[in-house]
Amino acid sequence: MAAADDYDGAAALAEFHASRAGVRGLVESGITSVPRLFLAPSTPCPAPAPVEDEISFAIPTVDFALPRSATVQLVRAAARSFGHFHVTNHGDVHAGTVDSAVSAVRAFHELPPAIRSAFYTPACVGSVTYSTIPIPGPLLPWRDTLQVRFGPPAPDLSHLPAACGDALLQYQRCMTEFGKKMAELLSEALGVGAERLERAMQLEGWLMACHYYPPCPEPAQVVGSMSHTDPSLFTVLAQDGVGGLQVRLDDGRWADVSPVPGALLVNIGDLLKMVSNDEYKSVEHRVVINSSQDARVSIALFFNPAKREESDLFGPLPELVTAGNPQRYRTFNLTEFMDSRRKLGHGLSSIDRFGIAHE
Repeated sequence: MAAADDYDGAAALAEFHASRAGVRGLVESGITSVPRLFLAPSTPCPAPAPVEDEISFAIPTVDFALPRSATVQLVRAAARSFGHFHVTNHGDVHAGTVDSAVSAVRAFHELPPAIRSAFYTPACVGSVTYSTIPIPGPLLPWRDTLQVRFGPPAPDLSHLPAACGDALLQYQRCMTEFGKKMAELLSEALGVGAERLERAMQLEGWLMACHYYPPCPEPAQVVGSMSHTDPSLFTVLAQDGVGGLQVRLDDGRWADVSPVPGALLVNIGDLLKMVSNDEYKSVEHRVVINSSQDARVSIALFFNPAKREESDLFGPLPELVTAGNPQRYRTFNLTEFMDSRRKLGHGLSSIDRFGIAHE
């Protein structure tokens, strides 16, 4: 056995990718301990910060069945105070559509290795990729991801199993309508009119990440996803009932986000935090692996601006800038914003460079 200081993380990563089996392949092989490539460098994950008792903390819920004025008030309160909220009674997305998509993602990730490996590629090239995406280190999360880009141009899903491609396409179409409605509510809740965000951004929901978190023989030793904020305007998450998502509270503690049957989870991203001039919160979140028996499945659809030319500039909406609430961020284009994200990582520090200091 090689000495600890002889460990070559890059070589281990290359060997893992060469297997083309993902984390699921490790589980299928019958491992009883976690390979070093998946261990956090110094301390086990999750981090030692305590997790708040679920009884004293609950993610807000926005009920679309309420009158619109009441729904707007709930969205405003949730986006300002928490940055995450569940949405129930969302008529645009039928429960069967969500269930079919989640089931299709699970079925894909649980295909026999000989079939699944044909889709595996560590390079994010093309409209459909399947791999275990590394965390800089190198460190691998205990998670495999099927990622689909729905445009532009429209993706070619023909090489995916028909049931999977059809279910994800139908889900994305329904979620696009949901996203438009959500953008209207978020815009109206800012007091700038229901259409203002759409006019400024031309909203799209093209990027879908279908995550699969296999059961783990040592759950406390691995990372489902590192603590991060989303770069998007907002993200909509569908998930099964296994759980594992956590959000960081204002006092630094982590709180479990228990799945709510039939609900979608909306997460405010960094871009909307900036456009709202800090009216809305973008909250750190992570995924911990909490089961040695059950796999967790989630589908994240990221809503972003379709305006992506160098001349398309974003920043706080002028209507939200006043003498008492000065402009907190300078203008930027999407390329500059995403370059900052890639260089500085997933934390809030990636938006600090756009901040404007005030006395």
